[in-house]
Amino acid sequence: MGSANGGWSRRRFVGVLLGAASAAGCSSSPGSSSEPAAREASGDSAGSVSGSPSPSRPSTTPSATAPSGRRPLCLGTYTSVEGGGTGIGLATYDAESGRIKGTGTLTGVPNPSYLAVHPDGRTLYAVAEQDAGAVTAVRLSDRKILGSRSTGGAGPCHLSVHPSGRWLLSANYGSGSVAVHPIAASGALGERKESVTHSSPAPGPGQEGPHAHQFLTSPDGGHVLAVDLGTDTVYSYRLNERTGALTEVSRASTRAGAGPRHLTFHPGGRYAYLANEVDNTAAVCTYDRKTGRLSVGAAQSTGTGSGTNYPAQFLVTANGNYAYLANRGHNSLTRYAVEADGARLRLLDTVPVAGDFPRQIAFSPDGTLLFAANQKSGTVSVFHVDTASGELRLAGEPFASPVAVCALPL
Repeated sequence: MGSANGGWSRRRFVGVLLGAASAAGCSSSPGSSSEPAAREASGDSAGSVSGSPSPSRPSTTPSATAPSGRRPLCLGTYTSVEGGGTGIGLATYDAESGRIKGTGTLTGVPNPSYLAVHPDGRTLYAVAEQDAGAVTAVRLSDRKILGSRSTGGAGPCHLSVHPSGRWLLSANYGSGSVAVHPIAASGALGERKESVTHSSPAPGPGQEGPHAHQFLTSPDGGHVLAVDLGTDTVYSYRLNERTGALTEVSRASTRAGAGPRHLTFHPGGRYAYLANEVDNTAAVCTYDRKTGRLSVGAAQSTGTGSGTNYPAQFLVTANGNYAYLANRGHNSLTRYAVEADGARLRLLDTVPVAGDFPRQIAFSPDGTLLFAANQKSGTVSVFHVDTASGELRLAGEPFASPVAVCALPL
């Protein structure tokens, strides 16, 4: 295997290997072109849904298909590891109690480890985290797979939709590259329009190459930013919204060996918060809307002590007053008070996540619930969020979901 696959093995040690000992790095990841996600979009492929009756075909957004008081929840997993799922998990949750009820599985999408929804709420997108990386579109009204496209790289682990709804952005961890796909009016994906590999700077301590971990749009929509764990760098690009081309405009460096993983913006748009996976720190960043330049502040504590811990993901409340950080290893959520209009994080406490290895966290659309996907325990924990105090209260027993690595409440 090449260096890209070697890097992916290291990530599996941090991620899947800690959740399923049989994963053995990328050797267990399907890379054959016979995999369903390797198919090119034809507009007429369809996955199968198990464990639930055939859905109706309303023309409304997916929330209209849920029972009264319940909303849809999509769950990401690894299909190629022992104990993993068989596709995208389908569930509903009660918007008040947070109680989750499983409704089935959408098969035909391998290793859907990260999920995102189109701004119009009609189409779900999933990565296929494998050697031959791909992204897949699913129409939510009838759960029809609209096809898959190659990302041109290995191990895509994150994707997001540009606010315009016209472009899908994805990050290939194994090959250290980012990709841009056009989105049709139907929600289906077109052929990849752009791919950029992070060839410099040199890899950070302990890294053998670039490892793109996130690709997102700034709140003002003017720039797209790629977080690369391998090069200790956040790259800022300008996206040509007509052609999908990327033009690099700035680079922001963390301290050597930090291993930046995930960036979340404050609602005000001037500041962002960076989770550093490798050195177990967080950082406040300033963002210049005009130039797209991000500046990384001093490393600060995650509140998890001296034990082994890998920060995963930040969330910020809609009112901008509190931030939460998922901690894999310490198995907690760090709660910060956000001060000085977003310029400062003040550590308040850590809250047990009631699960093992929280890989990803997400708010419900109204911000009153927080979902944590716990990879090693195969569970999803739900918390009530007190928007005034920022306090978290566990909403009952966690929901069992095989190798839960992503929970997307709609």
